[in-house]
Amino acid sequence: MGLLTNLRDSISRVTDGLFAADEPKRIGIYGPPNAGKTTLANRIARDWTGDAVGPESHIPHETRRARRKEGVEIERNGRTVTIDIVDTPGVTTKVDYKEFLDHDMEKDDAVRRSREATEGVAEAMHWLREDVDGVIYVLDSTTDPFTQVNTMLIGIIESQDLPALILANKTDLPGSDVQQIANAFPQHETIPLSALEGDNMDEVYTKIAEYFG
Repeated sequence: MGLLTNLRDSISRVTDGLFAADEPKRIGIYGPPNAGKTTLANRIARDWTGDAVGPESHIPHETRRARRKEGVEIERNGRTVTIDIVDTPGVTTKVDYKEFLDHDMEKDDAVRRSREATEGVAEAMHWLREDVDGVIYVLDSTTDPFTQVNTMLIGIIESQDLPALILANKTDLPGSDVQQIANAFPQHETIPLSALEGDNMDEVYTKIAEYFG
């Protein structure tokens, strides 16, 4: 009986691994607010499914709850990867309702939005620690990447041993400096792109297939 039990358990582990390998990888799109995460999520989803993930806005913290687009199948150079895109809220150390007042928002709405954004940060951190198989980390290439949030998040990603692809977004804007992002995180490959314009998405898709396939 012991031999049969061990054999049955071994077969079960093998078949469980095979089925798990066929499941879509949950890929979290992370980064600070207004880095272009939802723009990228929508670009990927539209290119491969025809659908969008969520609304885009220049106002910080437009995404205040994680949004998921399932079963996005990407084919590159003979390699196919199926992923579930998880568009997460922008992570920051503090959400101040006053920053929303600069966008002609009433105080009550600004306070509500800041509270929802704070809850969204907590949700994003939960996804990172518990529920993603890999990370696409999006940074605005026109801003300084040497921040407490970026350092903390990259550190958590590395401690979780998650495959991570760093994207230097907004290369279409004046002042874009991809090299400063590459210098900030030299242990990771940095890919330039403009999610808004679709510039260099071919390389992005090739890297997604390579990193998460």
